[in-house]
Amino acid sequence: MPNKNEQPTFESAIERLESIVEQMESDTLPLEDLLARYEEGLKLVKFCSEKLDAAEKRIEIIAREAGGKPKLVEFDPAQKQSLEPSAPPAEPPSSGDVRLF
Repeated sequence: MPNKNEQPTFESAIERLESIVEQMESDTLPLEDLLARYEEGLKLVKFCSEKLDAAEKRIEIIAREAGGKPKLVEFDPAQKQSLEPSAPPAEPPSSGDVRLF
């Protein structure tokens, strides 16, 4: 794992979590070490969860429909999507909604 000043990558955090689980399942660690590994694991789970949430939000932004509403699409790395935002609708909405974007 990187030193204390560097943020781990998602992949390195997952690898460390797997290592912690193996150590905890081995039944060879003293209680104090188990607690320390558990605490470290919780921090890594939180970090990974935040990274996944941020990635999901980025995908939603990229996949916006022309109307400005988020469109959830299944992520397919083989499919190339434009990184440019969609063009706004030609006419303003008739319902009186005010949209900034």
